[in-house]
Amino acid sequence: MLGLIGIVLSLSLLMYLAYRNVSVLVLAPLCAMLAVLLDGQLPVLASYTQIFMVSVGQFIATYFPLFLLGAIFGKLMEDSGAAAQIADVMVRAVGRERTILAIVLSCVVLTYGGVSLFVVVFAVFPLSRTLFEQADIPRRLIPASIGLGSFTFTMTAMPGTVQIQNQIPMQFFRTNAFAAPGLGLIASAVMLWLGMTWLNRQAAKARLNGEGFEGQLGSGRSQPPEVAAAASRGAAWLAFLPILCVLVLNFIFSRFVIPGWDTAYLAEPQFGKTELAKVLGNWSTILSLVCALAVTILIYFRDLERLKGSLSDGAKASLMPVFNTACEFGYGSTIKALAGFTMIQNFVTGIAPGNPLISQAVAVNALAGITGSASGGLSIALNVLGETYYQRGLEAGISPELLHRVAAMSCGGLDSLPHNGALITLLLICGVTHRQAYKDVAVISIAIPLLATALVITLGTWFGSF
Repeated sequence: MLGLIGIVLSLSLLMYLAYRNVSVLVLAPLCAMLAVLLDGQLPVLASYTQIFMVSVGQFIATYFPLFLLGAIFGKLMEDSGAAAQIADVMVRAVGRERTILAIVLSCVVLTYGGVSLFVVVFAVFPLSRTLFEQADIPRRLIPASIGLGSFTFTMTAMPGTVQIQNQIPMQFFRTNAFAAPGLGLIASAVMLWLGMTWLNRQAAKARLNGEGFEGQLGSGRSQPPEVAAAASRGAAWLAFLPILCVLVLNFIFSRFVIPGWDTAYLAEPQFGKTELAKVLGNWSTILSLVCALAVTILIYFRDLERLKGSLSDGAKASLMPVFNTACEFGYGSTIKALAGFTMIQNFVTGIAPGNPLISQAVAVNALAGITGSASGGLSIALNVLGETYYQRGLEAGISPELLHRVAAMSCGGLDSLPHNGALITLLLICGVTHRQAYKDVAVISIAIPLLATALVITLGTWFGSF
């Protein structure tokens, strides 16, 4: 019983102190060792060096290439002006009178194409500020508009998205980024429709109440002159070409090219005694991102020094996210090793025993909410229970692709509680407070994704994966 209390206390401290902006790099090992100490069954120092740190290294070894390549790709898209040009194209396509939709679609294209969520916020915010002021729409709706296009369906539901939240389940369920494409598209459509309905309704209500933009925001980062200049050069379709490379090549590599390779060597000890199904998703994503980087460099970068600077900045930007998430993964691995965890595991897996989809959704959402991180909560949940859900799914006749899609979507629900780091950054950039903007953000990034996840579980239970 004391071990269970230690786990609950440890999780509570992790959530509270993360809300207080204490670094996860410090929090995760300390909270993990507190749980070990109270459990009393394992040596503390050995738990730190042989369980926690080994798990951190395992996560980095598996996912660092994705974090690194994704961050560099996003930086190149930002510095080349391609991201700003895509946003401008979307505005002109839907019309400035549809300001909210234009901002949402700009974020959708960039995020779905692999640009980092943080880069999207920085790239789209200056345009959002200008358009919202011109349309006299309250600035408090900017975070929810950016969130709808960046933190919801393009992060977790759209088949093929290379955001890390859609990549993590691949090794656990032997799937690729296009798992359950039909269900993913349905969920995406639902989230987009409900999100736009809510935002348009809030904008109309504000107009009736006489609430406008309320002047300049006075925060955020204006677009650098060199980026604006780059965005105005060249054909608009060139800006979309790198993103199309990511999506199309990822599909081709995962479905047609890599499965045809002779990979019997993967069963050898030096290659981890693994199988192609566990690495297929990672390999196809790595190859598609490398190709997209090459295309971006060929189109936009003629100055070697400028290219070196962008590559360096992108590489640096990948370090903090990957280490934060890896430490959360290490925390989950340590908790998994404790005797008290058996009670938690039995409780979670006992939820809807005939349908592991529901149990998985509850577990992922809970841990994403506790850690304030979609990728962190998903990593912890699947590291601890991924193999259990995989085996139970097979026994129940549930497709691994459906398990993948539900797991990915579940991490994008309760992760957006007020202590979420990405949310705090978004509000700071937009120059608004939790009190002003959080209600709309919560509807967009918590309530609606939870409804969409419930819909996918229902459809998947009735009709299977498609």
